Amino acid sequence: MEQRAYLTLANGKVFIGKRFGADGEAAGEIVFTTAMTGYLETITDPSYYGQIVVQTFPLIGNYGVIPSDFESSKPRLKAYIVREWCQEPSNFRSEGDLDTFLREKGIIGLWDIDTRELTKIIREYGVMNAKITSGPLLPAELEELKGFRVQNAVESVSCEEVDVSPGRDEKYRVVLWDFGAKDNIRRELLQRGCRVITVPAAMPASEILDLHPDGIMLSNGPGDPADNVSIIQEIRTCCEAGIPIFGICLGHQLLAISQGAKTEKLKYGHRGANQPAKELFTGRVYITSQNHGYAVQNKTLPAFARLSFINANDGTCEGIEYDHKPAFSVQFHPEACGGPLDTRFLFDRFIAMMEGGK
Repeated sequence: MEQRAYLTLANGKVFIGKRFGADGEAAGEIVFTTAMTGYLETITDPSYYGQIVVQTFPLIGNYGVIPSDFESSKPRLKAYIVREWCQEPSNFRSEGDLDTFLREKGIIGLWDIDTRELTKIIREYGVMNAKITSGPLLPAELEELKGFRVQNAVESVSCEEVDVSPGRDEKYRVVLWDFGAKDNIRRELLQRGCRVITVPAAMPASEILDLHPDGIMLSNGPGDPADNVSIIQEIRTCCEAGIPIFGICLGHQLLAISQGAKTEKLKYGHRGANQPAKELFTGRVYITSQNHGYAVQNKTLPAFARLSFINANDGTCEGIEYDHKPAFSVQFHPEACGGPLDTRFLFDRFIAMMEGGK
């Protein structure tokens, strides 16, 4: 017998759906992603830590569960909401179904909800908190939900110890500063002849510099970038050392803050595999994969930094280049191959920057 569950938004709106995956309750920040494929990458992306994720594409789970496509070892999101989930996946690479996978990983799923209406509410009111329960919330519980806040996001998803991955025909030593890194960032570096040394988010700059890296990769990750005060200071120290630095998503934001810029929370963020990013130097628009709820404020960039990409929809910052240091960053995910003219060339730019420093 199908179990019903209640999804209550912080603005009081209630949806009633059906459960799949794990049982229980879950509270988090509710967000939506517009990707038509890649649900496995979404579910295992550490940047979704503390969030309830809504898929706007109506049918999810049709190609099953494929561990080689995961972006981390386990899901980090609080709950997963879809219009309809496929109970009999069909793909020669599939190793299971979505319902069983979510149940094994302790992730609550909810389906048979009008995700179109839900997404329109989030777009109109902005990102808000939500909770999945077996029954309606009491007024006092709704007030408590409004005060929910994701805590210790980066610390909760970062690795606990240093990990070294030998590259193909190694030429460079790259420190991957793990704030919730997607595995594909590491893969792109390994393919380009890098020995990748993944280090915890809390590692001091002095210890990172003692590893004698040719370059430093600042990874993606969850949460409010301004919360990471100590990490920002360590990034500033690494910048002063003159080592080439490439930042992606949260890493992009942390690098910008370390150089004097400020960030702001977006109304409903940019999440999905179809986000247009315009390169200002060429005027070319790339279709990119994105997952972020904050952005660097364009007007706060220091004099030695300039915009390199903007979001073609709302003009927000999508990339920065720094004149005084060998450093650059992008808000989108160049490792995710969002379109046929994808932006993986940015990894080649990082390699060229390290080569020039040798």
